[in-house]
Amino acid sequence: MLEDPPVTGRRAALRERHHRSIVDAAATLMRETGGTTFTVDELARRADVSRRTVFNHFDSLDDVVTTVCGEILGTVFDSLEAHTAASTGATMFDELAHALTATDLVTPMAYLTRVLRGGGDELTPRQAAMVGQALTDVSQRMSAELVRRHPDADRLDVDLLVGSLMSGVLVLHRHWCSATGGGDDTRSRDVWAYLVERLLTAVRTGHADAPASGRAAPDNHPRPAPAPILTSLPDRKDHHG
Repeated sequence: MLEDPPVTGRRAALRERHHRSIVDAAATLMRETGGTTFTVDELARRADVSRRTVFNHFDSLDDVVTTVCGEILGTVFDSLEAHTAASTGATMFDELAHALTATDLVTPMAYLTRVLRGGGDELTPRQAAMVGQALTDVSQRMSAELVRRHPDADRLDVDLLVGSLMSGVLVLHRHWCSATGGGDDTRSRDVWAYLVERLLTAVRTGHADAPASGRAAPDNHPRPAPAPILTSLPDRKDHHG
């Protein structure tokens, strides 16, 4: 017997409301505590749901935190979604490059890095995996958006393009953290902009033994555990805020 559509709709709306409440509560707890050490019971109380409801939506607290991370890093998807190509000849790569260069990723990355580390010096493998999964979720959304924009494009080509760029962003995050400590300041933004340019050049023209972007590396001020990608490059002479 078919279920009454209005009942089905109410159940779906209730499920969506609970899901949203859990994610919002987790985001609030992460912001208030400066970390991710809250318990399932604390999360359930803040979301005004039962412990069982939390696990009806998520397999673990890590899954909840990963969802929050994905929404915070989703600003790059929002940038792609809002971007209107300057000409009808703009390629998918052009649109993705615009999204990566026009979006402020330093602020959300610095925040997530600080919160996930919880006072530690660097991300643990588990925490790094959470960032990776969050970027994977964003990649899937971006692929779907590009397919919508370019219905004649081969889905494999779309996934390969998005995957190469977003997996590259994960690599950049590691080098950026090592070079800057995950801070949110002018120099940190310079380093990130330089690394993104390196990534786009590599994907566009192929990998080479030396930087091909033409942009000088940020200067080598003292920093925690400098990444090899930066230490062997010449000092930067100009400053782009």
